Amino acid sequence: MIIDPVELTKELVRCQSVTPKDAGALNTLQAVLEKIGFKCTRLPFKERGTADVDNLYARLGVNGPHFCYAGHTDVVPPGDTSDWDYPPFGAEVDDGVLYGRGASDMKGGIASFVAAVSEIGEFDGTISLLITGDEEGPAINGTVKMLEWLNDNGDIPDICIVGEPTNVNEVGDMAKIGRRGSITGELTVHGAQGHVAYPHLADNPIPRLIKILDKFTRLELDKGNDYFQPSNLEITTIDVGNPASNVIPMDASAKFNIRFNNEHTPDGLINWITDVCEDVAGDYTLDVNVSGDAFLTSKGALSDLITDAVYAVTGKNVELSTSGGTSDARFIKNYCPVAEFGLINKTIHKVNECVEINDLLILRDVYSHMLKTYFKK
Repeated sequence: MIIDPVELTKELVRCQSVTPKDAGALNTLQAVLEKIGFKCTRLPFKERGTADVDNLYARLGVNGPHFCYAGHTDVVPPGDTSDWDYPPFGAEVDDGVLYGRGASDMKGGIASFVAAVSEIGEFDGTISLLITGDEEGPAINGTVKMLEWLNDNGDIPDICIVGEPTNVNEVGDMAKIGRRGSITGELTVHGAQGHVAYPHLADNPIPRLIKILDKFTRLELDKGNDYFQPSNLEITTIDVGNPASNVIPMDASAKFNIRFNNEHTPDGLINWITDVCEDVAGDYTLDVNVSGDAFLTSKGALSDLITDAVYAVTGKNVELSTSGGTSDARFIKNYCPVAEFGLINKTIHKVNECVEINDLLILRDVYSHMLKTYFKK
């Protein structure tokens, strides 16, 4: 049974699967996968304080080399639907372009991979899909727990392709072989409230907060390297919550984010942040969350698989990049070599998100070439 990537993309886009709702997306995908021979396992997970999330693991084959495709069927909200030229969950096609939330990120990528598998015929090995409903959300009840389940069941793949939209202008211009890590911090400096005319009777926390933030932004974390751009710390908000101009506030807080390359570890950066805060002295509270570590998949068999497939199908020399934000590859890299390749990312998370019909067919062919090459070995 040959799967049409365009029709499957339409079916998936019509499911209003805004995180954490599934809205039938996994049922739609599972039905198609079972028709082409996959054994499907649903993996719902929940954790106190977070929404329940459903996930899907599908496997075709028993032994031999194991090729995994990872992705997500959840999407970000469409925003004000009146701003869209086409219904965000209508999957309408106009002049060769399919419009809808998730068309590029990343229901179209999933559909293209399923279409590629449907054409592969007999092969010696295992193909699996690791599909979560929690990528656009807190990423707690999705890929992380699915990987733990795979590990417990002795089913970790040999390699993994994440189908995130990696290309900039044309399918075949960029793949991701690594990502920077991300640390988010919230710093609150505590003082003592008082009248501005009597500062000696109060303790203004704002000057200390400013000193700390100045130290944060003055330091050059690194200069980057052959694979990564320089790490950067960005202050994202400063809040005092003081409605009066004649009152020294009790607290002053700021939030910041560090996107860091493989020159650093999360622990090392957290130690540096803490040292800066301690150096300024005073009473403060620091909350830090590490949402992902930096990683790099060294050039080799996996990157060659991508570059060869892209060149064979498109004639392009794909750029192997580490740019952009984070993805679920940050979790998968702890278990097996992983890289990312998918559709064009120009319209993702935007009004009128869309994908060209021809791009779905090109991506299907690239994925098909990867699979056929991989299972020849």
